[in-house]
Amino acid sequence: MIQSMTGFGKASCEISGKKITVEIKSLNSKQLDLSTRIPNAYKDREMEIRNEILNRMERGKVDFSLYFENTNKDNAPQLNFSIVESFFSQLNETAGKLGIAPPADPWPLFLRLPDALKTEVQEIDDETWIIIQPAVSQAIDQLIQFRIQEGKMLESVFTEKLDRIESLLKDIEVYEPERVEKIKARIADGLEKIKGVEYDKNRFEQEMIFYIEKLDINEEKSRLANHCKYFRETMAEAHGQGKKLGFICQEIGREVNTMGSKSNHSEMQKTVVCMKDELEQIKEQVLNVL
Repeated sequence: MIQSMTGFGKASCEISGKKITVEIKSLNSKQLDLSTRIPNAYKDREMEIRNEILNRMERGKVDFSLYFENTNKDNAPQLNFSIVESFFSQLNETAGKLGIAPPADPWPLFLRLPDALKTEVQEIDDETWIIIQPAVSQAIDQLIQFRIQEGKMLESVFTEKLDRIESLLKDIEVYEPERVEKIKARIADGLEKIKGVEYDKNRFEQEMIFYIEKLDINEEKSRLANHCKYFRETMAEAHGQGKKLGFICQEIGREVNTMGSKSNHSEMQKTVVCMKDELEQIKEQVLNVL
């Protein structure tokens, strides 16, 4: 079962007049790249949160956020009277020394002061964490479920593209007899043009056989069919197929390129180009597979 590296999860809970919200999202990455944004009051739990994410996710660029909103007016920020009073006194004193009038409305200045507003920050205890921790797990569960749903969509895309490649592979077989006959006719025409020149017929027949064998694509067709089959089998594995599917795409591309270089037939080359187009679309999506 394929999982995408793209996902999003969100959960929340309420405790002590605060609404705690947990958000986690992920994008594709070669390894697990985790960043967290957690308020200072919850920093002592950051390592526990990181460990849970690391244990449940293999790779991806993961952003985790935990924030809270006050739902109780008793928890609202309070004006720091001593800071405001000191600043107001200095403001009036400075205005008097400079011989200018103090500001008519100093409140905008007060509210921009560092520490003008104070909020009681308390570290969370074990009982509080017992309520918050399930929200963290729930957000991760949602992200994983999101990844699974995205993975199903990717699997259907891959299946469609593989079906198309296999169909094009059968189309190539139609042109093979015609291709060999055209090669033989082209060589015969060349010999006709140099009529009268002595050559070793036995050696010519050996070279002819060798040349046609070099253009044979049966091995490439067989390997390509096997690679497509292996791709399907890998999609059915439990998890972590992304890198392996990328390697299989490289092998598929190698066989398709070889068939193109050996084709010597315009219609076959067009078919090979179509196969390359389908493969490129697979490669683009494989980058997002976990």
